[in-house]
Amino acid sequence: MNKKKVLIITYYWPPAGGPGVQRWLKFVKYLPDYNINPIVFIPENPNYPIVDSSLEKEVSKDVLIVKRPIKEPYKWASFISNKASKSISKGIISEEKEQTLLEKVMLFVRGNFFVPDARVGWVKPSVAFLSDYIKKENIQTIITTGPPHSVHLIGFHLKQKLGVKWLADFRDPWTTIGYHKQLRLTTASKIRHKKFEKQVLNTANQILVTSFITKKEFEQITTKPIAVITNGFDNEVDVDIALDSKFTVSHIGSLLSKRNPEILWQALQDLVTENTDFANHFQLNIVGFASQQVLDTIKKYNLSSYVNNEGYISHFKAIQFQKKSQVLLLIEIDSEDTKCIIPGKVFEYMTSGRPIIAIGPKDSDVEKIINETHTGNYFNYTEYYILKKAILNHYNSFKKNALHTNAVGLQKYHRKELTNVLANLL
Repeated sequence: MNKKKVLIITYYWPPAGGPGVQRWLKFVKYLPDYNINPIVFIPENPNYPIVDSSLEKEVSKDVLIVKRPIKEPYKWASFISNKASKSISKGIISEEKEQTLLEKVMLFVRGNFFVPDARVGWVKPSVAFLSDYIKKENIQTIITTGPPHSVHLIGFHLKQKLGVKWLADFRDPWTTIGYHKQLRLTTASKIRHKKFEKQVLNTANQILVTSFITKKEFEQITTKPIAVITNGFDNEVDVDIALDSKFTVSHIGSLLSKRNPEILWQALQDLVTENTDFANHFQLNIVGFASQQVLDTIKKYNLSSYVNNEGYISHFKAIQFQKKSQVLLLIEIDSEDTKCIIPGKVFEYMTSGRPIIAIGPKDSDVEKIINETHTGNYFNYTEYYILKKAILNHYNSFKKNALHTNAVGLQKYHRKELTNVLANLL
C-alpha cells in the first residue's frame, strides 16, 4: 500500500534546540508507522536562537527534507546588539523599566515592522515554491506549526491557491501569549495580528492545540474542529541512572525574569536556616538559561552558595539530569495568560520517577495533569506554608531512601500514542 504523503511546514528543526523542535521531530519519527510519509519543509539558512546538534541523529535518513532560503532580520539586528537580538528571538524580554532605549526601539521594530513575526519574509517565496512542489508531488495534505505564526500564513495562502487539506498546529497561543503584550504594538499592528489569527483559524480544515484552555479560547473565534494533542515523552534515555547523593532540587529549562517564585526562594532559605542537615544536603540545580533578575533574587535570599548553575545543555543530558535529580521544579509565570501553557518537559518530568514541585497560576492545565497522574504537587504563588512543608517532607523521604512517585495513566502521553491520534485526523 502506498503511504499517504503529508507536507509539514515548520521553522524549527534540528539542529535547532529548545522545546519548539521536539513536537514535530517526534511526530515525523512515528508517522511512517501509521502508513503516512512525512515530507518536511524547513528554512535553508535559519538563525536559531538555541542549537542542539545532538537532535540531528534523531532524524531518520528516510525522511525527505526540503529546504528553501530565508531572510533573517535577527542576523542584521545582531550587528546592532547581539545580546538584545538573541534575547528577543528567544522570547526573553526584560521588564519595561529595565529596558534600554535600544531594546525598546528593537522591540518596536520587531512588533510593528514584522507582523506577525520576524520570519514573515519567508512566506511569499515559500508559497511560490510550494505551489509548484505540491502539484508536482501530488500532495493532498499540509500541516503548519507555529510559532512562528508566519508559518501559518504559508498554509493560508496554499489553501487559498490549491485547496489542499490543511491542519494548523499551535504549539502556543497567538495573540494571548504573554510576550505578545511586550512587543510595543501599535493599534494597527494589534488589528493585523487579530486579522491574521482569525483568517488562519477559520480557513484551516483542522486546528491542533497543545492545551484544553487554548482550545476553549480558539472556540470563541472559529467553528472549525479543534483537537488537543499535548506534547509528550519518548524513550531517549532508557537506562538506569544513579540518583544524586545530595538532596538536589533541579529546574530544567529557562527561568525568565517573571518566572521567579519568591515563595520558593523564601521557603528554601528558611529550611537551610532552620535545619542544619537540610543545609548540608541541599543543592539547587539550574539547568538552562536563567535571567539575571532570577539569579539576583536567589542571591537576595542567601541561596547562591547552594546553586549549581549548569547553563544550557543538550536535550539528552537534560533527560539524564531529570532522572538523577531528587526533586524536579516546574515554574510558570503567575498570570491568566500562562494557564494554557503546558511545557513539553512536564511529560518527561512525569516519566522520570522523580516528584515534581510545580508553582504556577491556579486552575492551569498543568495542575490538572500533575494531579491526574499523581506525579507531584502543584502550588499557587500564595501557598508558602504548604510548599515549605512539601519540600521538607520530600527531604525526610530522601533521608530514608524512599523518595519516588507512583505515577498513573502516563502511556497516553507517549509520543507514539500521540502520533496515532494525529494519524487518525490525517
